[in-house]
Amino acid sequence: MSRALTVNFSNPLRIVSIVLIIFINVAAFHHATALTTNSYKLSPEDLLDFRVIQEPDMDAVIRISGDGQAIFPMIGPVKIGGLTTAEATSLVAARLRDGYLGNPQVSITVRTYAMKLFTILGQVQKPGAYNMQGLDEISLLEAIGMAGGYTSIADQGRVTVKRLVDGHENIMKFNAKKMAQGKDHATFMIHPQDTITVGEALF
Repeated sequence: MSRALTVNFSNPLRIVSIVLIIFINVAAFHHATALTTNSYKLSPEDLLDFRVIQEPDMDAVIRISGDGQAIFPMIGPVKIGGLTTAEATSLVAARLRDGYLGNPQVSITVRTYAMKLFTILGQVQKPGAYNMQGLDEISLLEAIGMAGGYTSIADQGRVTVKRLVDGHENIMKFNAKKMAQGKDHATFMIHPQDTITVGEALF
């Protein structure tokens, strides 16, 4: 025998609180998505959808090469690596106006983001390599969260980040416990290819 789903409306304040939490989470998601779309800088291996309105023959799927260039219909290679999609769109439109089309309405969107990996090791729940998924960088605390958080024997005060800068290996030390309290480099950002290690507590 099936049972009807019932909802308890006896506590209006609780219902309002739940609705407010859902609203905040949805708003935060859309805000984060907008920020990512607007500020993301195009990278080698990104796959793009290219369109020119009323010029269907120019539609193309384009991959950015290792040197940051992409080959567009009619105008050929254009260096767009390191630009936002808005900046790339303006640059390509300007090239098309220069002797090709009168007033091109260009659209460039990212179909598939290049893999941007960092590695996290040590006392986290899920050590391994993680993709930043369309972001240029994430905070150290976000990276630890992506790995499932700390194990029960983690020393949150002993976190290191290894980064290659101009071919040289830099090792930086952080107290993630203080970072979570808004202290000690609370917004330190992790870059692709960084390696994070969370130390083990010494008993």
